[in-house]
Amino acid sequence: MTFETERLSLTLAASGHAARRTALFRESVIDKLERWTLGAAWALAPKRIGGLPNLARLCFEELLAPDYALPDPERALDNPPGLAGIVHDLSLPTLLAAYRRGLYPLSHIAPLKWLSPPLRSVLFFKDFHISNNLRRLMRQNRYTVTFDRDAEAVIAGCAGRRQGRWHLTWITPRMMHVYAEAFDAGHVHTFEVWNAAGDLVAGGYGLAYGGGFTSESQFTLEPNASRIGMTVLNWHLAKWGYRFNDGKLIGSLWQNMGFREIPRRDFLERLPEAVQAPGKSGRWQVETDLATVSHWQPDKD
Repeated sequence: MTFETERLSLTLAASGHAARRTALFRESVIDKLERWTLGAAWALAPKRIGGLPNLARLCFEELLAPDYALPDPERALDNPPGLAGIVHDLSLPTLLAAYRRGLYPLSHIAPLKWLSPPLRSVLFFKDFHISNNLRRLMRQNRYTVTFDRDAEAVIAGCAGRRQGRWHLTWITPRMMHVYAEAFDAGHVHTFEVWNAAGDLVAGGYGLAYGGGFTSESQFTLEPNASRIGMTVLNWHLAKWGYRFNDGKLIGSLWQNMGFREIPRRDFLERLPEAVQAPGKSGRWQVETDLATVSHWQPDKD
């Protein structure tokens, strides 16, 4: 193959990759209208409507004098809980700087906001819990787990519809593209869970910064498949010396796995050491099989 032929081949491959990404990340007019309708209803719910005056005041102040600097996470508001500022710049350098500072972007509808919640859901790996049923499932050779194999499909899957739930997602096309860009740069990593037929049945993604990792989202199409992926991910994070897996906000899934809430100040005090610690560079690869992971005893490592 000549140099020109090889260059043309790479160009065509890149073009096809970009086209697939654009197609997977596209939001139809109907989907966007649905997101805005549900997002407005979510914001106006009784337990959240009390935070709207503070949000409106912050938006007005930003309109008069836009501040492109990242806000101080320790000065986040109590209502809405954790609101630290309005996102003006969602470029990759700003995104990475925000995570290293303890902030992350979130919003179902505009404006996109920087958040630093008063309680942070964090997994310290010695606390990770693997149920006996999950251990047995991992030994049945029904699934295979990979890392960083199909980021676009994973991110799109995380943004997709959930059976029996309203389709309200914060993973908008804008967010999908910036996290995909972070994946291209080696900062975002994914796990994929494949069934015996070779179908992608679960996945998740998160952002690494030094020795810290923040889990962004996950999805599953088969029972417990995402739990298998998360277990393999956390086994590797612990093995590679990561300090914690930050789940941002607590939920039943996180609680069942061993995540616990810690105060914002505690998280921010731990963050600098994690940021300075060495992480795992390059594309990640699974380094062991499910049977080995199924025998993991986190509290004894």
